[in-house]
Amino acid sequence: MRMNQTAVFFSFILFVFSADVSIAKKKYPITDFGAVGDARTVNTGFIQSAIDRCSAEGGGIVVVPKDTFLTGALFLKKGVHMTVEKGGVLKGTADPADYPQVWTRWEGVEREWTCALINGDSLDGVRLEGGGTIDGSGDLWLGRQRPAPPVPGEAIPRRFGRPRLICFQNCRNVRISGLNLHNQAVWCLHILYCENVVADGLTIRADHNIPSSDGIDVDSSRLVKIRNCDIDVNDDCISIKSGRDADGLRVNRPCEAILIEKCRFGYGHGGAAMGSETSGGIRNVEVRHCVAEAGNWAPIRFKTQPSRGGTVENIVYKNIRLNGVRRAFEFNMEWRMVPPIAPPAGVLPVVRNVRITGVSGRAESGGLIHGLKDSPIENVVFKNCAVKAKKGLVLENVRNVDHSGLKLNVDEGKDIIETAE
Repeated sequence: MRMNQTAVFFSFILFVFSADVSIAKKKYPITDFGAVGDARTVNTGFIQSAIDRCSAEGGGIVVVPKDTFLTGALFLKKGVHMTVEKGGVLKGTADPADYPQVWTRWEGVEREWTCALINGDSLDGVRLEGGGTIDGSGDLWLGRQRPAPPVPGEAIPRRFGRPRLICFQNCRNVRISGLNLHNQAVWCLHILYCENVVADGLTIRADHNIPSSDGIDVDSSRLVKIRNCDIDVNDDCISIKSGRDADGLRVNRPCEAILIEKCRFGYGHGGAAMGSETSGGIRNVEVRHCVAEAGNWAPIRFKTQPSRGGTVENIVYKNIRLNGVRRAFEFNMEWRMVPPIAPPAGVLPVVRNVRITGVSGRAESGGLIHGLKDSPIENVVFKNCAVKAKKGLVLENVRNVDHSGLKLNVDEGKDIIETAE
């Protein structure tokens, strides 16, 4: 493996990228534009007016003060930073009519889809920060999707999706920090086609009955740093993505140069997951100095399908503490193979060159490393890892997996179970 080169790469990017940008001084409190913080008045027009004026006058800070301000979708513009002050709440409505359809990527496919509550498109140098809360009212959205306009010849009616909480797409030099992000109706923070992004000090919480409530999704983006985030949701806490199936292969944009550090992964289906949208490739990712607990399903997780294609490589997990998780490790190249199943890609997905160092703690099982018969998972190295579990680690369709640095103390059966398919 070329992991020494990867280590040098990560040391280098810490110096060359930062999303710290100068903060414009002029402030635009939304209450000056008519917004009422009574948790009943829909303030979409008032807040958008503050954003529009701020941008038209050369930029500044749109301020959400103390109190709860109900709003539909908002669209940030050039030169606009937004601060939600401590005690302030931006609370999304649960009316689908308040969220227009926009051109975006959703679940790995470019399409017209429901916009987010907070949207930023093609911006350079923007901050979204503060000690307050952005609340997506995800508990109210359950069951509220509405039919989309019919398409001639389409047998199954489409539905408009629930709104993501925050989406930045085609942006550069972005910083999202300090906020409490609560009850996203679906994905919380979506970083799409972006470069040079920092997410720092975020607390992300979603009720455990809200489906697809991912914490942070980094999607075909590069130079992204996620640190000091505390995430407890009902899907992956963090997911690294790069497009799905034929459309993802068409776009062919990798997700790369990602650093995740000093985060807490509470309940969720994964901690820092690679995939399942892998078609554009995922490379040069490091996850370090993190804690996983509260029954997280699989803090170290890789998932894809034969139809995805793409190469996932040069991934590092370092110094991860497991405080009672389900699976310590999960690599599954046939993840969630439920109908309708897309045919395999012309070139099958590849997962290779993974280093797992200093992972320790308790799990229900060692987990699973499952490759494809014609594309085995290869070059996975464990070093200084010690995990206590009820059951061992299953290896299927793998090549060059060095588990000599993994000490598994299991209650039942063998610590390493190698099977042939």
